[in-house]
Amino acid sequence: MTATNRRRVLLAKPRGYCAGVDRAVVTVEKALEQYGAPIYVRKQIVHNTHVVRTLEERGAVFVEETDEVPEGAIVVFSAHGVSPMVHQEAERRQLKTIDATCPLVTKVHKEAKRFANEDRDIILIGHTGHEEVEGTSGEAPEHIQVVESPDEVDKVKVRDPDNVSWLSQTTLSVDETNQTVDALRQKFPNLLDPPSDDICYATSNRQDAVKEMAPECDLVIVVGSDNSSNSVRLVEVALDGGASAAHLIDNASLMDEAWLEGVTTVGVTSGASVPDILVQDLLRRLAEHGFDTVQEIETAEERLTFSLPKELRRDLRAEEPAGS
Repeated sequence: MTATNRRRVLLAKPRGYCAGVDRAVVTVEKALEQYGAPIYVRKQIVHNTHVVRTLEERGAVFVEETDEVPEGAIVVFSAHGVSPMVHQEAERRQLKTIDATCPLVTKVHKEAKRFANEDRDIILIGHTGHEEVEGTSGEAPEHIQVVESPDEVDKVKVRDPDNVSWLSQTTLSVDETNQTVDALRQKFPNLLDPPSDDICYATSNRQDAVKEMAPECDLVIVVGSDNSSNSVRLVEVALDGGASAAHLIDNASLMDEAWLEGVTTVGVTSGASVPDILVQDLLRRLAEHGFDTVQEIETAEERLTFSLPKELRRDLRAEEPAGS
C-alpha cells in the first residue's frame, strides 16, 4: 500500500466515561463492597449493556420502579436522576437510598425549581420518555412541557409569552438544541436562558472530537448502547460532519466486516457511558483487518471529577480506622 491509501484509525479524545458516569458506576461498586449483595438499582445505572451486565454479575439487581425493591432494602438512583415523587415513594417504603444522579443533571433540576418558583412556563428540550426528562419534568410538572425538535415549537402554548424559559436534557446534540432554541426565540423573543449550558461538558466535548475527525473518515464507528442518547447523537454528528457512513455498536463483535470494504480511514469514538475496554476490543478487531495505525484526535482535556454520593461517603468514613 502507498502512504496515501494506508488503512488507519482516527481515535477521538475525549471519549467514553464522563465524570458523572464514573461516579455512578463506582457508587454501585462501593455499595456492593460496603453493604454486600444485593444492592437494588432503579433503572439502568447508566445506559450501557456491558456495564449493567457486569454489575449484575457482582450482585446488583436492576428494577424499573421502587415498588419492586423489598421494604427496608438499599436502592441506588441512576445517573439520570429521579423526580421528587420517586424520592417520596422510596421514603414511604423505608428504603435506604443512595442518589447517584449526575451533579450536572441535578443542576438542571434546580433550575427547573427556580423557574417554577418564578411562575414561569418552562420549555424542556429533550426526548419524551427518557429517564432524565421524566426526572426533570417531575420537579415542576405543572410548569414544564417537553419539546423534542424545532418542528414542535409551533404547538407550544404558554400563559404569558413574555414569561417563558427553556432548559434541556444534558445529552442532546448541541447543534440541534441550538436550532430548537432559535425557533423558540423567534416565537418568544423574551425567552429566558438557563444560567449556564445544560448540555453537559462531556457530551459537547465528545461531539466536538467527532466533528473534528468526521471530514476525513470514510466510516465512523461509535461504541455505545442504542438506548444511550449521547451515543446515538454521536452517530448523527459524524454523518452531519462529513463522514461517509457511521454506525453504533454495543461491542466489537457487532462490527460488520462489510462496512470496511473500500474504506481507508475509520473514526472510532464511544459514548459517555462506555468503558474504554470496549473501545480497545474494537481497535484490536480493526487491526486484524489491516487498520493497525491509530492516530488520536484530541480536542479537549477533561479533568473534572465528582465525589461519591453523601450517603455512601458517610458510611464509608464510618468504616475507616480511627486516625486514618
